[in-house]
Amino acid sequence: MPLNETSAGILAFMNANMPSMQGLTAQEFRAYSAQMVQPADPADRVTMQDVDAGGVPARIYRREEAGAAEPVVAFYHGGGYIACGIDSHERLCSRLARLGACAVVSVDYRLAPEHVFPAAVDDALTAARWVAENGAQYGLDTARMMLAGDSAGGTLATVTAARIRDEGGPAIAHQLLIYPGTDMVTDFPSAREYDEGYFLDRDFSELCLNAYLPDPADRAHPWASPSRAADLSGLPAATIMTAECDPLRDGGRLYARQLQDAGIAAEYIEYPGVFHGFASMFGTIAEADQAVEKAGEVIRRTFA
Repeated sequence: MPLNETSAGILAFMNANMPSMQGLTAQEFRAYSAQMVQPADPADRVTMQDVDAGGVPARIYRREEAGAAEPVVAFYHGGGYIACGIDSHERLCSRLARLGACAVVSVDYRLAPEHVFPAAVDDALTAARWVAENGAQYGLDTARMMLAGDSAGGTLATVTAARIRDEGGPAIAHQLLIYPGTDMVTDFPSAREYDEGYFLDRDFSELCLNAYLPDPADRAHPWASPSRAADLSGLPAATIMTAECDPLRDGGRLYARQLQDAGIAAEYIEYPGVFHGFASMFGTIAEADQAVEKAGEVIRRTFA
């Protein structure tokens, strides 16, 4: 189906107001995207504490009424590895803490082009290990821990799960991947169908990939393209959410099938009529409300 009416209206506004990606630098896009900061909704009633997660800045979100130690989600934000951060995803992380009845640790990994691959991957792993080793001091039940992220952050979440499998601990109960990039090499049909005018268009994708992966050979590395890993067995169970009108859709769908083929319990959910990035627009796009409600359900079920 085509974009639904609400999504089409939002995209039309975005396309009319976003700068052209042709000739734009990563730093210029980062400055533009800084306008998209989304503060927490007071109705979610969360407390926030900024911490140093082993040299990686992070922010802990907990529900105001939380008493005993809460299970924890380490969350990695999207932004194409070149933009966004804790502040851009504050609203989403607060909502996940509320709906998931958990704590969320939002990780502010280093960005490209100042810090190229694998800097973000290393920061993601460092932060996850810090949470496991130090979280109890902050009211976190680190025996119940999962990884989550959207877009580039979804990729970092599953790559971190794979590195933990290969390099040792901590135990990860689940991976929640919201429109992750899973294959930076294959030209999927969805990438061709939605290559222009759907926010994550081809020019923007190339801007991000050239900044983060200046060596083209690294695009096939399993830490950048987890679908290309030689072995996906032994990873945590997964929930993968994609948007129908998203260049990354087919890669996410394939990754879910690859996990299933490797014996991993992987649930795949595709939201119709929406575009890349929609999940942060809950309260405006009905499918975004459905997605964050589903994410909360997955978190609660995982930690039950």
